[in-house]
Amino acid sequence: MITELRELTSASAPWNSSSPRSRPPLPAVERLRTIPGIGLLTATGLVAFVGDARRFPTARHFASYLGLTPREHSSGLRRRLGAISKRGDTYLRMLLIHGARAVLCHAKKAITPARLQRWALHLERLRGHNKAAVALANKLARIAWAVWTSGTEFRVAHLTPTPV
Repeated sequence: MITELRELTSASAPWNSSSPRSRPPLPAVERLRTIPGIGLLTATGLVAFVGDARRFPTARHFASYLGLTPREHSSGLRRRLGAISKRGDTYLRMLLIHGARAVLCHAKKAITPARLQRWALHLERLRGHNKAAVALANKLARIAWAVWTSGTEFRVAHLTPTPV
């Protein structure tokens, strides 16, 4: 019994230190941090709040769980999509939306924006800054689900600019 206690104490020693930098990083957190707009707080919050992302069958279910999908008021063949549902954790939704705002801000300053940034800028011109930020947060949540469940890192897609 005492030897088991010593083994557990020595195994948990990196987690019990006072400095968070000395703790070994979680692989899921490190993969989520490769997504633009998702930093340490958002990644650790997602891992802590969600647990295992494989419990969601699709990325839409994951985004819906976080409250980032539009409410639907449909009848028959008419489909009416409203504002976001705002279900799920408010803090995580706020972190994702602020991360999306940061991506939008950097996209405006970029000389050759990445594909995700170009999509966000196009949506901002069509719908406005706030709606584009929430739509980008929805997309970031779906990307986070894909990165998390596949176990791969996010790869930024840069397309060569076409001459005008």
